[in-house]
Amino acid sequence: MLLTETQQTIQDLARQFVTDEVWPVSALLEKGEAAGDNYATLCHLWQRMGELGFTGLPFPEQYGGSASDSLSYFLVLSEIAKASAALSTALSVHVSLIGLPLLEFGTPEQQQKYLPKLVTAQTIGAFALTEANAGSDAASGLCKAVQDGDDYVLNGTKLFISNALLADVFLVTARTNPNDTSHRGLSAFIIERGMEGFSIQPGEEKMGLKGGDWGELIFDNCRIPASQRFGPEGHGFKVFMNSLNVGRIGIASVALGVAQACLESSLKYSAERQQFGQPINQFQAIQFKLADMATEIEAAKQLVVSAARLKEGKQPFAQEASMAKLYASELANRCANHAIQIHGGYGYTTDFPVERFFRDARVMSLFEGTSEIQRTIIARSLVSV
Repeated sequence: MLLTETQQTIQDLARQFVTDEVWPVSALLEKGEAAGDNYATLCHLWQRMGELGFTGLPFPEQYGGSASDSLSYFLVLSEIAKASAALSTALSVHVSLIGLPLLEFGTPEQQQKYLPKLVTAQTIGAFALTEANAGSDAASGLCKAVQDGDDYVLNGTKLFISNALLADVFLVTARTNPNDTSHRGLSAFIIERGMEGFSIQPGEEKMGLKGGDWGELIFDNCRIPASQRFGPEGHGFKVFMNSLNVGRIGIASVALGVAQACLESSLKYSAERQQFGQPINQFQAIQFKLADMATEIEAAKQLVVSAARLKEGKQPFAQEASMAKLYASELANRCANHAIQIHGGYGYTTDFPVERFFRDARVMSLFEGTSEIQRTIIARSLVSV
């Protein structure tokens, strides 16, 4: 993949950050969000990502960003995911699903209030769409927002919210038209931590992504000013779907990083592991796995690059984002499976990182739209032509 000098510099900076600061604490991050030390480590890593400019790559300089291209941002996500898919996913949510929607759809007042701190990671953002009864069918959410004078009153619960325990700003959907059960009845709101009637609880223990936090948002007569509405009333679903298109390229980039980490670990281990008097990378059975991984990773890179360039050129990219997300997320699972097989019994232990890659990869084909949803989006794009 040919990169510009600027893109290569940003990628190199991300690699150095991962080598010097993420890998050394990756085992600590695995303790999960409930561990006090892990919380402090996460906060420090967020601070460092802000200082290095990773949280501000695709944002204008007027808000503290570096006005970099989209591909540079996605390259950073992939590099960080090699050491911590959890941290990379958290960054993707923060930028793709909070910061960029504010840049595109927020009012000037909202942009000035929130973007400078989000861009520099002085505050962290979270995205709240999923509910107990609204997963793939996101338009069926029941969280309500009733207008009362110059305020809205929110009631309901959001589940599986990444960054919930660390976030200060939340982009939330709620149904403002109780008589319209379709997506047109949903509106979006900006909620701040500490608002009366808004509380946060830790989420269920996860199989993977233990290095990041998630939780449950509870709205109990949470009263907010009407100025916190994000976009016109009834446009919440549209805002979120547009945001998810960018988020899908982000998750594709995270999945690509996991796949690359699986290949790199497998190359190293297979060169060192001796069986039958020679390194196992001399056996065709191992070589074929390595070849398949490398080939498919290159294909996934091209899908991510294609989607990123369309976005950068302000061209329609929803289909390409879904293709990239579908292929890269399922590839991460295939590569993780190959990596475990190459490492043998050792791959099943926590002594090697491939067991973490295996657990982290599994969620890639679930969030930001399942593989089934991605296939539906792609198919609809094809048959509508």
